[in-house]
Amino acid sequence: MSGLVTKETNKSVSAFIDSIENDSKRKDSKLLIDMMSELTGHEPKIWGDNFIIGFGKYKYRRKTGKEEFEWFNVGFAPRKSKITLYLTSDIEKEKELISQLGKCKHGRGCLYINKLADIDLKILRQLIAKSKDTQWN
Repeated sequence: MSGLVTKETNKSVSAFIDSIENDSKRKDSKLLIDMMSELTGHEPKIWGDNFIIGFGKYKYRRKTGKEEFEWFNVGFAPRKSKITLYLTSDIEKEKELISQLGKCKHGRGCLYINKLADIDLKILRQLIAKSKDTQWN
């Protein structure tokens, strides 16, 4: 999360989703919006100019304690090559669930998938549920 200047915007989520040319990514994005809305209880918001769709909001303080900014609890970005899922729980601590998820790559707080058909949506729901109220400090 270093160097972030991403903020919640008033941009239209539905207009952004409708502008996705790839049918599969557009359908997957709509499914992710429904799933994340249900699990978090929050409406989707566009964050920043990179069009990340985030759910929820909390104040994040860097380890140095000097910087504080707002960030979303869970979100995703439908990119050309992959869908990036942003989770606030430490994915590295969820090795058992990740091993059951299916075809994906991951970092500490992100999952990278080609399409939802490649993964187990029940496992994804569990990972999202673990992240919906997590706040890194």
